[in-house]
Amino acid sequence: MQFDLNDFKLRRFRKITKQIIDLDGEYQKLSDNQLRDKTASLRKRFADGETLDSLLVEAYATVREADFRVLSMRPFDVQVLGAVVLFFGNVAEMKTGEGKTLTATMPMYLNGLRGPGNFLVTANEYLANRDADEIGKVYEWLGLTVASGVPEDDKTDKKAIYKNDIVYTTNSELGFQYLMDNLVDESSDKAIQRLDYALVDEVDSVLLDLAQTPLIISGAPRVQSNLFTSTDRIVKNLEEDVDFEMSEDTKNVWFTETGIKNIERYLGIKGLIQRKWSDLYRHLVIALRANHLLKKNIDYVIENGEVLLLDAENGRELTGMKLEAGMHQALEAKENVKITAQTRAMASVTLQNFFNMFKRISGMTGTATSATREFMDVYHLPVLKIPTHKPNQRIDHVDEVYVDMEEKLTATLDMIEKAHNIKRPVLIETGSVSLSRLFSRALLSRGIVHNVLNAQSASKEALIVADAGQPGAVTVATSMAGRGTDIKLGPGVAQKGGLLVIGTERMDNKRVDNQLRGRAGRQGDPGESIFLVSLDDKVVIENGPDWVEKERLRLEEDEKEGRRKAGSTISNRRNRRVVNYSQKSADTSSSDGRKQAVKMDDILRIQRGIVYKFRDEILGSQELGNMVLQILQNMLTEYVKRDDLTEAKVIDFITNNINYDFVYNPQKPINLNDRENLKEYLTQVGTDAWKKQQSWIDSDFKKYYLERLSILKALDSAWIEQVDNLQQLKVVVRNRSTGQHNPTYEYEMEAKISFEKMKRLFWRKVLDNIMLSQLSVQVDGSIKVEFP
Repeated sequence: MQFDLNDFKLRRFRKITKQIIDLDGEYQKLSDNQLRDKTASLRKRFADGETLDSLLVEAYATVREADFRVLSMRPFDVQVLGAVVLFFGNVAEMKTGEGKTLTATMPMYLNGLRGPGNFLVTANEYLANRDADEIGKVYEWLGLTVASGVPEDDKTDKKAIYKNDIVYTTNSELGFQYLMDNLVDESSDKAIQRLDYALVDEVDSVLLDLAQTPLIISGAPRVQSNLFTSTDRIVKNLEEDVDFEMSEDTKNVWFTETGIKNIERYLGIKGLIQRKWSDLYRHLVIALRANHLLKKNIDYVIENGEVLLLDAENGRELTGMKLEAGMHQALEAKENVKITAQTRAMASVTLQNFFNMFKRISGMTGTATSATREFMDVYHLPVLKIPTHKPNQRIDHVDEVYVDMEEKLTATLDMIEKAHNIKRPVLIETGSVSLSRLFSRALLSRGIVHNVLNAQSASKEALIVADAGQPGAVTVATSMAGRGTDIKLGPGVAQKGGLLVIGTERMDNKRVDNQLRGRAGRQGDPGESIFLVSLDDKVVIENGPDWVEKERLRLEEDEKEGRRKAGSTISNRRNRRVVNYSQKSADTSSSDGRKQAVKMDDILRIQRGIVYKFRDEILGSQELGNMVLQILQNMLTEYVKRDDLTEAKVIDFITNNINYDFVYNPQKPINLNDRENLKEYLTQVGTDAWKKQQSWIDSDFKKYYLERLSILKALDSAWIEQVDNLQQLKVVVRNRSTGQHNPTYEYEMEAKISFEKMKRLFWRKVLDNIMLSQLSVQVDGSIKVEFP
């Protein structure tokens, strides 16, 4: 008998599951009030020192019975097993349609017993609002509080939301709130007080696929560049393979030597790649990348005159997100829409580091097994496969491989038409918005009525997905990951073979493909899945071996010469394997990219931890005088070490940083040869200026208020500069990798140097704020500080 490691690991959790189910009879006999009273009893026991682990069996039995009374749904045994696995900090792989939403009620209720700090992170805002409303009724019936963390408008009281025991939200909403909380002036203004437990739905999509892009709060506007439009015009007039070249995988593009000379001639300049023209050259590079690497309706769409980025995995619009380092403005110039203001990054965190701040994290998905090692390496999350409630009857066919897109499109349409003729529902997945439109037009040309689910139909998502299993339904969609609505079969569909799922190309990782397959065969229903792929699919072009293009051209020639029948599938083993090879290569590349992002953000994480901890100390401190003195001493110690000091520079430093009214006395000259003496001189000037400042600060409260606000403003200003520098630095060091440099090492070295500069900037800004600010009492009694 073959040893099953997954089943062995589940053994412990099965025992706990049995204990919960054994309480069914007892809990079904309880009245509604008796069942509700369980919450108060469990909370008291927790307050008295019992652990959540010891309360698990009774708590799960309680909410399981409440699920039935409120929602008319009692979790199956395998759902209870999944819920137990989740509580102990694992990723539960539960196939699509197995009821992850109901499963989550058990660990969320148990963790909710200890109060606020528990979050169910959903794949999108619709699901957060839907589940907080529908599933939240169970928690409220049992006496817990629940809310959606996705605000309906800007007036929503965030602090009130996060005071609830359980909050349904999205990863971006929660992460951004964490960053905003670390920009407040008062501890009481923080919305999130605790990060205890996070249960992440579609955990592979959130923690892996989305985790390479950091969450960034932008503000602090930059001086707007006027180079975006002009460099875009220049780039549009360049010729490929003469002025610039693209890599075979179309992931990179660069100027040729000829191209640089042609640009220099056009602009009437010399030495374009020298430091003098560095800003112009940077704009030319991002204009080149915007025009040739980013594709409309694949990477972004234009809506109401605005460039909106698209999620690469599911085609959804990434509202509020912009590309960094001027790339977004370069795209706007390319598409001739209004160029938005460039802003500085004020705060940043990757999802990896954010979720690692929780005391406990777990996740659910239908496709995690292939990423088992990455989950363990990055998040220390074991992956456990939960058995299905009913045996899976879905038939997964091997791929049909075609020479090119045209042959594949024809074969796909024939397959759809054949199923549609017998009223069998069909779900077709495409890799981009533009391809979903192409298939839509092709279906209309054959008179096949259908629905399209992509970035431009997101508001109707639930209705479209729910209707996809009805007789004769044809649905064209971008990735199905995180759609959150089950496809239920309509009358008579099971007898026709169930839902037919057709993938029109392989995605960059197998998990997304498996998400699509999982839409058929829900809860033991019949169903089929098949992928139709071609040698010119995006994943093959970008990640396949060099010989593929030559092989494709050879096969096309064979067709013209009559050696191959047009539209026939490829049977050659090597050609069939190339798609799987390309997908594995893409997945490995993405995984390596995520690991590099983790390593880079670990450097930022350490710095962020130091800054945020220091910030919290300031917010919690009742006396800051000694801290101010130490900061000023640090500032002056560093200043007098400079080699370029002159008498004029010292006077300028005093006037602009310590005392606007300083009058230099030539009878008492500044001694630049004795730096200790210079420090004493500057200290005395500072002491005199501070006494002058305090002459109109008539209370200890005003003095403390000025000190605290001066330090916070200086810290935030310096940290914003640092975060923005590091975001720009990432772009620079990644380009260095082509010159045999280690980008992570380069980033670490540069980040350390930058952090030391940040500290000196912070000290100087504290000096400015303390010495040069003015306080004024407003009519309502509040105090206003005017900073220099």
